[in-house]
Amino acid sequence: MTLLTVENLDLKFDTDEGRITAVDNVSFELNSGEVLGLVGESGSGKSVTAKSLMHLNPSNAVYGSGSEIYLELERDVVDVLSLKSSRELKIVRGGAISMIFQEPMASFAPAITIGAQMVEQLLIHTSLSKKEAAELSVEMLERVGISEAGHRFYQYAFELSGGMRQRAMIAMALSTKPKLLIADEPTTALDVTIQAQVLDLMKDLVAEFGMAILFITHDLSVIAQTADRVAVMYLGRILETGTVRQVIQTPAHPYTQGLLNSLPKLAALDEPLTPIAGDIPSPLERPPGCVFHTRCPKAKPGVCDQSIPDLFPIDSGHTAACFALTPEWSGIN
Repeated sequence: MTLLTVENLDLKFDTDEGRITAVDNVSFELNSGEVLGLVGESGSGKSVTAKSLMHLNPSNAVYGSGSEIYLELERDVVDVLSLKSSRELKIVRGGAISMIFQEPMASFAPAITIGAQMVEQLLIHTSLSKKEAAELSVEMLERVGISEAGHRFYQYAFELSGGMRQRAMIAMALSTKPKLLIADEPTTALDVTIQAQVLDLMKDLVAEFGMAILFITHDLSVIAQTADRVAVMYLGRILETGTVRQVIQTPAHPYTQGLLNSLPKLAALDEPLTPIAGDIPSPLERPPGCVFHTRCPKAKPGVCDQSIPDLFPIDSGHTAACFALTPEWSGIN
């Protein structure tokens, strides 16, 4: 069942330097029980896209007139961008949608215990009593693998290790039984052992609760372990989509190929890394045409710097936005 539909999402920010484009004509769907990986370098628009699903972008955000975000629940279809009041926004802020942030220390209030924050959330979003909310919170801490959960319940975030804080953040996000979990770089600050444990935990939770996950990261190796489908973003646009096997094994877009080539290869440790040339442009200096043409080894002047390519079908469910993939490419001088 389709849980989330994003159509033609266009988002700009009014700043002192002028209006800048953060997300440009982004569309995707997410089904219940599915993990969608949103991949790209810092500044690609991944987090801004995710925050749009919860109406968390600041007041200077301006959505395009054709932007649509729909959340399909059991008895209702929620038009997310039409939500205005605090009461309406509860649906997407901790209710049907929960979010795990990259650094839990920035999410937990330092002067309030972990348990008190979990209980407060449950009192807002459920009809549980304070005692029932406390019991459920301890149970969720146990389910994410935190030892002595009853003791940790009364501790502060700074008293927990990085891995334990991340697990507590996951427990808090899951306690309201959301339909969609947004995981924004949830393993970046963790060592590889804890990272593997958190990834395994998230896969188990998808199977157990049947929720959908939007997994945001810059690391394709993490996506390879967790996602069903992948969308590759660059400077606010989606450049490639497909199943995780299609995108990892047969990348079609030069940007996706560049991301994969920049990863170290255990089978060839002496082989030098191949970084993508140049840097991602500032949104204030957004290039015309294909947004990747300034760094693309295949770019042709007069074509890639003039027109924006649409997503072109490569295979069933696999698309990429690149003129080099079209039949007309070989005839372009």
